[in-house]
Amino acid sequence: MTEMSQSEAYEAARAHHVALLAGLNERVEHLRRAVSAAAGWEPQVGALVAYLADEVLPHAAAEERVLYPLAARSADLDAPVGELIAEHRSLEASAGDLTRVSTGVDALRAADEISIVFASHVARENDLVLPVLLADSEVDIAEALASMGDVLDDLARRPSRGAVAEEVEEALMSLVLATADELSRSGQAEWACRLAARAWGLVRAERPDLARQVTARLHVLSRRATTAPVHLTSAPGRGRDEELDVRSLAPAERHEAIFAAFAALAPGTSFVLVNDHDPKPLRYQFDAEHEGTFTWDYLVAGPREWRVRIGR
Repeated sequence: MTEMSQSEAYEAARAHHVALLAGLNERVEHLRRAVSAAAGWEPQVGALVAYLADEVLPHAAAEERVLYPLAARSADLDAPVGELIAEHRSLEASAGDLTRVSTGVDALRAADEISIVFASHVARENDLVLPVLLADSEVDIAEALASMGDVLDDLARRPSRGAVAEEVEEALMSLVLATADELSRSGQAEWACRLAARAWGLVRAERPDLARQVTARLHVLSRRATTAPVHLTSAPGRGRDEELDVRSLAPAERHEAIFAAFAALAPGTSFVLVNDHDPKPLRYQFDAEHEGTFTWDYLVAGPREWRVRIGR
């Protein structure tokens, strides 16, 4: 097989984005026809959600691991890349919301919003990200696409628990997150965060896809929680603390990197987490998985940089 040139790989990446959008729009149109004909619209919603879960969102995850870090090296793209990642989280949330609609009209409204967001997203990637990669002499786009393929293969190789079992797990998680949402809206956001963090701990190993959904929702829930003001510590660290700066990592990778760093700690040692926002959602996850076995001390509390010493 002949290797792709830089320009061929560039065009292939653009074409794949266009194909993803076309596949999405095709399924939205099928839903539109079903709603207009007052026919059964639920199967069309299922087809759209499956396409998002099987094609769009895995591609987004691969982009965050491979393409975006390459593009973010350009100072001009640092903010746009952050916005693109936020749009991925929005698409994930919208896909989840689509499974909970109760009428065809609501389903179509949600689907149209997803289509609009994704069309804008694809255009920005093709007009901003890919040209920067093409112009960067240190970036091999063909190699990057191959790396994305490896990421997609890894995601696809997640051990299957059976279609029925996975559907049950996903339905139960939807109920848990819906309950957490209701708790937070009724003034019980703290309990909502603890519930979500406990659910995350239960699915983290077997269902990393669900765990990522819970982490994304936990960020929303934690903003509603009314916790005590942050108190900075002036206590010295235990030895020379290594720093773990996760600001350059994709959001989906940050929490796992932090837990890996904690797992590597010897008793009585610590490291300093450097983040671009208050890692409060992470604190709930530590409480759920390592209650009573870790320390958490704020060293710097924003607004642009947050530093927390985490110890064992």
